[in-house]
Amino acid sequence: MHKDKLAGIKLVLLDVDGVLTDGSIVYTDAGEEIKRFDSKDGLGLRLLMKSGISAGIITGRKSQALLHRCRNLGIDLIFDNVKHDKRKAFDTILENTGFTASETAFAGDDLPDIPVMKKAGIGFAVADAAKEVVENADIVLSNPGGCGAVREISEHILKAKGKWLQAIAPFLT
Repeated sequence: MHKDKLAGIKLVLLDVDGVLTDGSIVYTDAGEEIKRFDSKDGLGLRLLMKSGISAGIITGRKSQALLHRCRNLGIDLIFDNVKHDKRKAFDTILENTGFTASETAFAGDDLPDIPVMKKAGIGFAVADAAKEVVENADIVLSNPGGCGAVREISEHILKAKGKWLQAIAPFLT
């Protein structure tokens, strides 16, 4: 149904808590924040980027764990600590990268993500997203946040572009 739109995606933007993670926020006794990331999501992001699709982050929280994960994945398009309007960050990203809204996908899970989902060419909702997010999504994923949802996004996009088999070929030989 959205194959043509998916085939035109050149940039994937993600919320973090509830999309790249399961939404849990864990603190150590020292006050350090810990996040758990899914390795399948990481591979999905690497497959996207290796196939020429850019990836970035728009999130309301700031955390060193996220910065470490992004560094590990090679993502440098990071807008964190976006407390109020994620649309402004989205517009800034488009302005700085030259991508259009229709060439961009955004994945979210909660209310602050809806305005960006509606502006992006494709809006993804993780399986356990808030009801209102699901209602405003173009595609509702079968996986919950932090449990392969981003990998699923990667498959949707790469399959629509006819690049999935090429992307996974190194693993099948």
